[in-house]
Amino acid sequence: MWFISIQTNEIYGDGVRYRRLGYFVAVAEELSFTRAARRLHIAQPPLSQQIALLEKEMGAVLFDRSRRTIRLTPAGAALLPQARRLLADLDETTRTIRRIAHGELGRLAIGFVPSAINGALPDLLRRFRAGHPDVELVLREQAPDALLRAVHDHSLDVAALYLPVHEPDLAQRRLATEDLLLALPAGHPATDRPAVALADVAGEPFVLPEQHDVPGLHAAITGLFADAGITPHVAQSGVWLVQTVLGLVAAGTGLAVVPSSAATLHRSGVVLRPVEGAAHRVDLAALWRPDSDSAPLADLVALIDART
Repeated sequence: MWFISIQTNEIYGDGVRYRRLGYFVAVAEELSFTRAARRLHIAQPPLSQQIALLEKEMGAVLFDRSRRTIRLTPAGAALLPQARRLLADLDETTRTIRRIAHGELGRLAIGFVPSAINGALPDLLRRFRAGHPDVELVLREQAPDALLRAVHDHSLDVAALYLPVHEPDLAQRRLATEDLLLALPAGHPATDRPAVALADVAGEPFVLPEQHDVPGLHAAITGLFADAGITPHVAQSGVWLVQTVLGLVAAGTGLAVVPSSAATLHRSGVVLRPVEGAAHRVDLAALWRPDSDSAPLADLVALIDART
């Protein structure tokens, strides 16, 4: 049984070898230089010359030309299936590389603060997946300080967290702007009002979110109290999840100020009301390294820009 071992780099080494191998397959399948030349849209003499050069390069006669109709030699018959495989592999590799370059394949690591998943992030992820079904999405829920470290050390491609964030080395886009709402336990007298002034509940205990190095949501909430000239009585601080904040409100631990995306949680025992006269809102933003060469990230940013 004949067998010819061909190293991939021997065929892929340059475009000339790849082209000659394609010429060989065409002639082998047509068993006619005339028909093969017509199929390849080239003249017959150059085709015959390229096949001769391939035979010289391989040190083997590939076609028996002694008869009226050419036939494959044993060496040519052994080469044909390997040539088809190598050409198919190269075509597939070319398609894969092209898809990676266009952002259709690859990996995108996205980090986010937990409350982001209650707002604009799910719709953005859904639209990205629809256009990039073969990109692996890696999703991580983390605190804002950890998110920024992960973006800087390349563990994450992009992070979604609340502004303000003082990171001049990172690019950013706003994902959503949310109102700040007052969370009241069901049955509280203020739930009868369409909006509640902080001054009207100034003497009551409050549940405050955790304060991180990143100012973010904590800064927006404390800024709201400062604008109202109120120093809140803190019943519980350092609470990490909005879901937990709402749970503590439902349990009667205190009132709370939360982003409007919290309304999507539909927490029983909690009533959300606008803060009367509130000037503060909070922005959810995406942050990433501007020097990133990730094509999927570029497409995600384009989706964000298309929304604004």
